[in-house]
Amino acid sequence: MALDRNQLLKPVRKLQKLVKKMDSHPTPGKVHDLRTNTRRFEAIFEALSPDAPGIKKSILKDLGRLRRRAGKVRDMDVLLSYASTVHLPGEEECLVQLLEHLGSRRRRHAKKLHLEVQRLRPELRQGLKRTPAILSKLVRPNGDGLQSGAAAANATAAAVKLAAELAVPQRLSRENLHPYRLKVKQLRNVLQMANGNPRPKFVDDLGEVKDAIGEWHDWEELVPIAQEAVDHGNRCELLAELKRIAKGKYEHALALVRTLRKRYLQNAGPPKKGPSGASPKVPSGPALAATAMLAG
Repeated sequence: MALDRNQLLKPVRKLQKLVKKMDSHPTPGKVHDLRTNTRRFEAIFEALSPDAPGIKKSILKDLGRLRRRAGKVRDMDVLLSYASTVHLPGEEECLVQLLEHLGSRRRRHAKKLHLEVQRLRPELRQGLKRTPAILSKLVRPNGDGLQSGAAAANATAAAVKLAAELAVPQRLSRENLHPYRLKVKQLRNVLQMANGNPRPKFVDDLGEVKDAIGEWHDWEELVPIAQEAVDHGNRCELLAELKRIAKGKYEHALALVRTLRKRYLQNAGPPKKGPSGASPKVPSGPALAATAMLAG
């Protein structure tokens, strides 16, 4: 079995510290860590279940609430950083209006996040304290010095299924590209549970695609917020520049997805109906090798 104990426990330990220390003025780094490690914890639970008894679903539910709250703060942090890079002569006033608007929204969301953390903190700390022992048991060697293969088999099956799902939908657009990113992120989180060095290039390529789609989506979200924040009208050059950047980011992200699919997922896709029923398709080559690392 090739599940990495440290990779399983790392997000739990991070969450323990974050839940304990999150205050009313969280730094962008802490907000990002809360969101990212919650996603990783969710991916671990989904991949190992039902071989992770003892992890209460209430913990997942509460962490999901915090992740969504943190996501709203994180969005503002990212948009602030992107907006601050746009410098157009004559549009300084519009940029200031946009930055002030984003800052105000960030403060509101940060306050709500802090209140939610305070409300959920006692129960979450207790649940997270028990979790490391549960996860460690899954990868503990037995009397023969071997590890039980059930958890690894579940994780491998989950990774293969997720990899196959990356072949659909066949046609990607602005409407479904961001939901597609969630599949990419979930698969990458599962593959990172494997005990392997060096890390497969497939995992790195998934990360590149995830980041590119996320960057496009953030720029796309910035456009309507800017339209609301500035009073310069549709002739505002700042708005035109934001739309131009978003368009370029979309084209770049789409190109990366197409390359990823061509390189790794030619044989993947939804099940095909045959005489004997559904026949699932699976990825081959480097993608399948990356998923196999979870099984050893």
